[in-house]
Amino acid sequence: MKYKKLQRAAGRWHWRAGCVAVALSFPCLQPSIAQQLTQVIVEQVRLDDFQDRVEALGTLKANESVELTAKVTDRVVAIDFVSGQEVRKGDVLVRMTNDEQSALLEEARSTRDEAKEQYDRVRPLAERGYATGAQLDERQREHETAKARYLAMQIRMDDRLVIAPFDGVVGLRNISVGALVGPGTVITTLNDLSKMKLDFSVPATFLTALRPGLPLKARSTALGDKVFEGFVSSLDNQIDPITRSIKVRALINNPERLLRPGLSMSVELEKDPRETLVISEEALVRRAGQSYVFVVVAAPEGGEMVEQRRVQIGSRRAGEVEVLSGLEQGDFVITHGTIKVRPGQRVTIAAEQASDVEVRDMIRKKPST
Repeated sequence: MKYKKLQRAAGRWHWRAGCVAVALSFPCLQPSIAQQLTQVIVEQVRLDDFQDRVEALGTLKANESVELTAKVTDRVVAIDFVSGQEVRKGDVLVRMTNDEQSALLEEARSTRDEAKEQYDRVRPLAERGYATGAQLDERQREHETAKARYLAMQIRMDDRLVIAPFDGVVGLRNISVGALVGPGTVITTLNDLSKMKLDFSVPATFLTALRPGLPLKARSTALGDKVFEGFVSSLDNQIDPITRSIKVRALINNPERLLRPGLSMSVELEKDPRETLVISEEALVRRAGQSYVFVVVAAPEGGEMVEQRRVQIGSRRAGEVEVLSGLEQGDFVITHGTIKVRPGQRVTIAAEQASDVEVRDMIRKKPST
């Protein structure tokens, strides 16, 4: 019983006044000083690139998109594409009946050529005075009329061809050979998938940070974790009075043709890039609406001790927070063990988080504040 009382007395002495005298009097009963110090894990305050993030949800559109229809009502005689085919600008996709137009075009060509011969024959005669000016004017008028008639017939022929207006990929075809089609009949769709338009809405509070050329990243759950990079191409000219948001359009290159119109994507905009002090969120301690951190500094009598500092924080990102004031680059903050320490307490460093720096050497070089 006397031994136990003595041991308890030695323990109280250790916590209140230190363990040196106790260790000398009772070496077999008292553990070492190092074993009694609280072990903590620290992280060095670092200067890092930082930017604010704006998240939104958008929908993809093709860079160019059109529904292909016929200009005239007639019967389809040939389809020169398959669904999903890549086509070039000017490629003929659908041909319609044009026998009558071909005959009329040939007639117009013959009339044009004959009128030109008559004009060429009269012009030198008029220059030498063997034909009147009225005759020359008449032949010239007939020639011009014949040319115009020929061009009109050529246009009618072209109206019976459905031609790709730009490079792109055709969709599913909705007609077959022999079908009677006309204006308003959708033959297929044509989309330019080389790059995509991504439309999304952003709260008007971010209006001053938005500008053409601002980089962004986009993801879709349908495509796994693949990240697509793009940039803001334009902003709408008005703010929605109901949602108080503005519509933004971005462009994303699509060389692999993975992105398709109508796909939903989450968007991350990065604004206000800067270099600032950064620490892990787990180092923060919130008390009475204020943010604090525990900093490990050199103790006057040697070793390390805890110092509490109030900090002003800025923006956050995954697992990290921006520090506006209260810390300096190179300070060591406690990330694990914050609930076990108090200001002025002696501690020992178990490890440093994500660094190859020799912590104790750097702490002892920094003056205590």
